Amino acid sequence: MIDPIFQTDNYQLARKLLDVTVLRQQAIASNIANSDTPGYHRLDIAPDFAAQLKARLADGDGAKSIDSLQPQLAQDPNARTVRPDGNNVELGSELVAMDKNTVDFNFLSQVVTYDLKQMKMAITGQVV
Repeated sequence: MIDPIFQTDNYQLARKLLDVTVLRQQAIASNIANSDTPGYHRLDIAPDFAAQLKARLADGDGAKSIDSLQPQLAQDPNARTVRPDGNNVELGSELVAMDKNTVDFNFLSQVVTYDLKQMKMAITGQVV
């Protein structure tokens, strides 16, 4: 009976994008940790993930097709090699990406939390 609440498109999309922010945070942490490693190439979410997500949302299947989509890490094809040792991690850019990712995570977690609070309020009759 509660399952349909968790199958709404907005809830599923927010959950999937939360997964993406967690994976992106791991990539950023790896990039920062390897910023001095010769030959290391910057990681990020695979560029085809956004296109796949957009296509599945456009198909109209909504939550069903979103759930099966899994974000993957890949080398960033747009990152330039700025050092002679082949490492293409720019520490300043990584810190900015980390801040943006934190804002994204906080927003998405509020969206998911709001849905859960609404359900709790409906069950208990108390404002949370």
